Amino acid sequence: MLLLVLGLILWLVSHLSRRFIPAVAAMPDGPRKGLVTLLSLGAVVLMVIGFRQAEVVPVWNPPAFLTHVNNLLMLLAIFLLELPFSRGVLRTRMRHPMLTAVKTWAVAHLLVNGDLASILLFGTLLAWAVVALVSINRATPGWTPPAAGPVRNDVIYGAIVIVLYLAIGWVHSWLGVNPFG
Repeated sequence: MLLLVLGLILWLVSHLSRRFIPAVAAMPDGPRKGLVTLLSLGAVVLMVIGFRQAEVVPVWNPPAFLTHVNNLLMLLAIFLLELPFSRGVLRTRMRHPMLTAVKTWAVAHLLVNGDLASILLFGTLLAWAVVALVSINRATPGWTPPAAGPVRNDVIYGAIVIVLYLAIGWVHSWLGVNPFG
């Protein structure tokens, strides 16, 4: 559990430092982004190893039907994650789709994982996404949506999302966690 906690702390420090630590905010973009990337990679490695090694401490027993809710939320999370890079109309509708994707992903996983390590991991990342979204909106309250592209790009994007969703499900199954029940 120690590696998981260290990974989460490293994630929070690397991702919130720009907003809350003036010395980091004053760094030039290149070095700051490089530092955040390096710290983020270390955080992910620590979180994955720590999560996989954590003792299973049951807190609650999720009902089976939540698997279906989780799967629907995960499809939405994958859709939102890459939305800023699509070239259709939908990307003009939401200011922070990536942070919303992280929140959706975290909630989906909290619904189906009732152990302490899962609650710690997904709950912390959910809290981080909420704090990040609020702090960004406070720092820059105005938003100009990007130019809209053709609707056919949204259809193509939707097809890509479904393929990614199935691939992620396959990888989960390959790792021994069947997300489809």
